[in-house]
Parts: sequence; C-alpha cells; structure tokens
Amino acid sequence: MLTQTTSQTELFSQYYARWIKIYKEGAIRNVTMQKYLMTQTWIKKLVPDLLVNDMNRMAYQQLLNDYAKYHERQTTMDFHHQLKGAIMDAVDEGLITRDPTRKAIIKGRPPKEKKPKYLNQFELHTLLTVLNSNPEISWDWFILLLAKTGMRFSEALALTPKDFDFSHQSLSISKTWDYKGDGGFLPTKNQSSVRKIQIDWQTVIQFAELVKHLPPEKPIFVSGAIFNSTVNDILRRHCLKAKVPVITLHGLRHTHASLLLFAGVSIASVARRLGHASMTTTQKTYLHIIHELENQDVALVMRSLSNLI
Repeated sequence: MLTQTTSQTELFSQYYARWIKIYKEGAIRNVTMQKYLMTQTWIKKLVPDLLVNDMNRMAYQQLLNDYAKYHERQTTMDFHHQLKGAIMDAVDEGLITRDPTRKAIIKGRPPKEKKPKYLNQFELHTLLTVLNSNPEISWDWFILLLAKTGMRFSEALALTPKDFDFSHQSLSISKTWDYKGDGGFLPTKNQSSVRKIQIDWQTVIQFAELVKHLPPEKPIFVSGAIFNSTVNDILRRHCLKAKVPVITLHGLRHTHASLLLFAGVSIASVARRLGHASMTTTQKTYLHIIHELENQDVALVMRSLSNLI
C-alpha cells in the first residue's frame, strides 16, 4: 500500500510518481504510460512544493487552471482524469481528507483550427489514382491498404504475408509493430482489435502478387527503423499532387469509416471493422457524420410521408 511509505507531508509530485510506478507500470501500454509520465512532469513544474495534505479543492482547481493556460480544454480534461485516480486513492487511504476533484471546472485554450480529418469518396478516388502501382512493395501500397481497410498505422506495419487469406478475401489483425521503440511485434491495442477484415477482390489480386515471394512470417512493409512522419510526408505529397485536402495516415482510417457510414453500413459493423472496443467509441468519434446521416433520414421520411397523400 502507498501509505506504508507515504506521509501527508510528502510532496504531491513524489506521491504521484510512486503511484504511477505501483499501479500503472507494467499494467498499461507504453504509449499510455508516457502520458502519465508527462502528467507527472507537469505536476513537478506547476506545483513543485505542494504537499499531499495541502491538496484541497482550491489547490486542485488552481493546478487545473495553470495547466489550462498552455493546453486546450480536451487536453486539460485528460490531465484531470489522469490525476483523479491517484487523488482518489489518497482520499481512500486517509492522506487527503476530502475529494478535491469534486465539482472541478475544466478550462483551456481555444482549440486550434481543425485540419481536415477525412476525404469524401471523390477525393479519395482522386488520391488513389496518383499512387504508384509498381509491382514491388512500397509505401504507396501501404497507403492504399490503409484506405481500403481502415487499419491503424501500427497494425498495418505488423502485417505479414501469412496474415492474408486470399481464398476467403480476408486479412487477420492480431498484432502491432513497435515502431516507437526497438521494433518487433506487440499485442493489439485491445482484445477487440484482434479481428478479420474483409478485403475486395482487386486488393486480393494486387497483394497476392506482391507478397507471393516474401517470407510468410516477416513484416511486409518493415525494413529498418520506421517513422510515422516519413510516411505521413509521402501521403502529404500525394494529397498535394492530387489537389485534395491534406490528411494524415490516421485520416485514412477516418476516411474509411466515414465512407462506410455514408454508404449505410451499420455502426456495429464499422466498430468491428475498425477494432473499436465498443460501439460507443465509434459513435463518439463519428458523431458529426451520424448527425448528418440523421438529417438525411429526416428528409427521406418527410418525402415518403408526403407521397402518401
């Protein structure tokens, strides 16, 4: 227990550092761990002298306010959530007498102008026409596959020839590639991310030819260190060449999901294809599209009713 080595007069930054080590280290993905460590860095910067027993509602609100001066509201909300777990444990252990996070007000800087997150069907088709279809594996084929499947960047990097089932037109997603670390296979983001994705016949023909002479269990697209920014820059140049909005590799995932939703594919099917843990994630991510589709549905209902007279 933390109380075995924690006193009320310990610095809050030290308490939080040990809380991360005890409860989070080895229990969460490295990417998530880095976010907690960044929160720890900000605590040391903003409240270096704050003691555990001095963490009251006013001190906590001031901490959030100071953090919000440098970050957007959503980022401040994430900061709040990462702090709250540690603080509630301190309350449970009697180190803090009352919950200082109660009724916390989340502030933040105005959000930056949002860049386009996805392309429409015409724009995607235009982008795909400028890709190079040489008969060898390249990042252009990688971009095409992301657009056709909606995979995450790390999932696509981990693909091997063995993951393709050409006879059943499917692709197995069961691992990711550690491109931020030393390379090598890692588990998927969550259990729901382990899935099979149906692929169209054209993609089947193209990749059956591309991978037929490659080692069956080695990553298709990996040949050394991989940087997300490098591939994003290739996609950017293609977007400019095609004269479509510049999006990111993750934007191809949004594009894929958006086109499916506009085509009438159910939210449940889109969630399974993307490997979301629940339909709630899909609904939150694509709420703007769902609203647009609902408006189209209302117009359709009104036209149908008017034809009854």
